[in-house]
Amino acid sequence: MPTWVLLRGLTRESGHWGAFPQLLRERLAVQQPGICVMTLDLPGNGSLYRQISPSRVPDLVQACRDELRRRGCHGPVYLLAMSLGGMVACEWALSYPEEVAGAVLINTSMRPAVTLRSRMRPLSYWKLLAGGVLSLRGRWREARVLAATSRMVDRPREVLDAWVDLQRRHPVAWRNGFRQLLAALRYQASRGRPQAPMLLLCSQADDLVDWRCSQALSRAWGAPLRMHTQAGHDLALDDPSWVAQAVGDWLRAQQMHAMVIGGSPSRIADLQVQQG
Repeated sequence: MPTWVLLRGLTRESGHWGAFPQLLRERLAVQQPGICVMTLDLPGNGSLYRQISPSRVPDLVQACRDELRRRGCHGPVYLLAMSLGGMVACEWALSYPEEVAGAVLINTSMRPAVTLRSRMRPLSYWKLLAGGVLSLRGRWREARVLAATSRMVDRPREVLDAWVDLQRRHPVAWRNGFRQLLAALRYQASRGRPQAPMLLLCSQADDLVDWRCSQALSRAWGAPLRMHTQAGHDLALDDPSWVAQAVGDWLRAQQMHAMVIGGSPSRIADLQVQQG
């Protein structure tokens, strides 16, 4: 049974995916009958908010692997992840290639493909940190995050209400937020290419991570890249249908390639960069 594992980013939890997991399941069901879509929380977030967040990406990977085993999932999985979750997915694919069938990375960045200075937009992160995003709770805090990460959300008040409810039920400790930020800042992937097929999605209007970081990763790995011209950092929130369609197109290309060569899907290095 094809299994997709979804990972969120800094201080975010499974609930922040909203209706996207169901949309992805429906969009891919024809190509992958019996598909299973599951969401994982990083330690310190969501249902795991009482745990201490590791301050290194490899430790976050191990926590996710342990949780999958606890759930009885042992086969290779597809990973779809954004931001810090994208770093976790990359490290997972590099360190345990037999466990990853493919990965979709959304608005992520990492050394050595890009420099630390160009990975994150310092002014935007400073505004979030200076505003107490990592320490304050409540509606004001979540409103700041939404304003910084979304450009196209249809019903911002409904989204904000849902996020405030998530924060009340699973409050993220400021120490955990800091440790997750530290993990993101210090992460450096190995120079080798992941063996698993990779798709990179980015947002040109992202105020937190420069879209050129995804472009650099695409060139370094020979992986296809699709860019959304209007969405913000939270691409799955701003245009979930676009993301699901992009994943479906990529998966279809992988399957067609496998049929042509008569073997297992592998990286399609000759795909051209697509924009949409």
